Formats: sequence, structure tokens, C-alpha cells
Amino acid sequence: MNGGAEPPREASLDVIQRELTAFARRARAAAARVHPELPLVSYTLLAHIEESRGCRATDLAAHYLLDKSTVSRQLAGLEKLGFVERRPAPDDHRVQVLHATEQGTKVLDSARTNRRTAYQERLKDWPAEDLARFAAYLLRYNDAGTTGLPNHPGT
Repeated sequence: MNGGAEPPREASLDVIQRELTAFARRARAAAARVHPELPLVSYTLLAHIEESRGCRATDLAAHYLLDKSTVSRQLAGLEKLGFVERRPAPDDHRVQVLHATEQGTKVLDSARTNRRTAYQERLKDWPAEDLARFAAYLLRYNDAGTTGLPNHPGT
């Protein structure tokens, strides 16, 4: 063992954990700047609702591995802000489908523009090959799903 130093794999995993935590903190701060009443979880749920052109609250809970109560609280806030509305499902009027409102879509568009600008600035000096590798690594990491992650209900 390199004279008491951590093995390279363990050291790399420590760096990855630290840097992903820093990334998540910046993402939460950026979401707060876009709309002070729109926490990152709410932003993420709103984006999913818009991208899927409507979904049920249970779909959100299952997709993001969140408690139904957490999703319910976040959705209540989104509805109060006028970013989300509920409509009966066309095939079963007992089921409520969530949809982004026009105002919700505008907030998302603004956030995406701001985020893209921030990424362009942060990565402006990166060669195209590095960007492609970084994108591929992120896809690979996210495709791995939640394997090995502890279960923390409500997060």
C-alpha cells in the first residue's frame, strides 16, 4: 500500500463523493436563484411533469424514489405558485394527471437558459473531446441507477 496512502480507487471515490456533493449544493443554490420559492426537488418534479407532458404523483414518487408525502408537499407548493395543475386523466376521470401550467413552463425555460449559460461559462475552456467524455461518464453513472445507494425516505 503506497506507504500508508489510500489505494487509488478509494481516493478517487472520495473525490467523486466530495465533488458530487459540491455539485448538488451549487444546483440547489442555482435553483433558489431562479425562483426563491422553487427548491431543487420542486424544480426537478416540475421539469419531469413538463417533459413527460403530464404524469401522476405516484409516477413521480416511483421515478425519484421519494415518499408520497414528500411529493405531495412539493406538488402543493408548485400548485400554490401556479406552476402545476391537476386534470382528470382522459381514460379514467378518477385519476388526476399533473401538468405544467404556462407560468410553470416559463419558469422552467428561464431556469434552463440560466443553467445552460452557467454551464457554457464554466466549461468554455474544455476541449470538445473532454466535454464528450464528461457527458458519456455522466450518462454511464446515471444509467447505473440507484444500485448501492442507501435508502433515505423523504429525500
